[in-house]
Amino acid sequence: MSQAAPSSSTAFDANERTAWAGRGDAYAASFGRLCARPVGELLDAAGVAAGSRVLDVGTGPGTVAAAAGARGAEVTAVDAEPSMLELARRHAPQACAVLATLPELPFPDGEFDAVVANFVLNHVGRPLLALAELRRVLRPGGRLALTIWSGSPAPGQTLVPRALQAAGAVRPPHLGPLDPADDFPRTTDGLAGLLTAAGLREADCRTLDFDHATTVDEWWSGPASGVATVGQTLLAQSPEVRAAARSHYERLATEYRTGPDGTNSPDALLLPHSALLATAVR
Repeated sequence: MSQAAPSSSTAFDANERTAWAGRGDAYAASFGRLCARPVGELLDAAGVAAGSRVLDVGTGPGTVAAAAGARGAEVTAVDAEPSMLELARRHAPQACAVLATLPELPFPDGEFDAVVANFVLNHVGRPLLALAELRRVLRPGGRLALTIWSGSPAPGQTLVPRALQAAGAVRPPHLGPLDPADDFPRTTDGLAGLLTAAGLREADCRTLDFDHATTVDEWWSGPASGVATVGQTLLAQSPEVRAAARSHYERLATEYRTGPDGTNSPDALLLPHSALLATAVR
């Protein structure tokens, strides 16, 4: 007797939908600025130029879609979260914005010259299925480019988690990681290998290291609004633990305080980050 194919949706996916519901503005005002940093390199890696038919998957507030449109590309932008699409329609009005969730996209095979996914693969429960779907909608010879956070996080990425740990915060059980059968090493070789396993060719991956300029309050505002797993973890704590986490955060943030002239500032932060940028061809 043949076995049924595994569901394309997982408990991880369901938790992601709940966690991001209604949080478009909070993301755009905090972590969205960080995620905008590699947009130019992402579009270059995908070969996006005037006349390109581009799919921006997980568009969020539309930062990548707007940048692709500024290059003269014909852009379609998708996201699973309505509050994100509302922002994308405002920031990238030239793009066709569509509500859709990986790994099932409402487009024909070979529809696009390029597909870009900026920090999206870390938000899907079955990354290999998601990549296979992105390959499907690429034309033969089309390019895929994507970013994810490195599995060896830079100090800027660990600042808030360190504060939570110091406060004794406990991650809620429902915010667990991917099923090990669906996960992959968050390394250059691991991501390139996943692209190859999805049927893509000429997979390549490199590390992007950069410093993100923010402020003490802005960086805290994302987690305080429940953005991402770190934010959901923070909101799940008691008021006492949340207050302790903020105190530890302010203490730890002194390591990264810097003003525009390189001197210490009571509010400005410069946070080191590390991401992976991968490309492949159908």
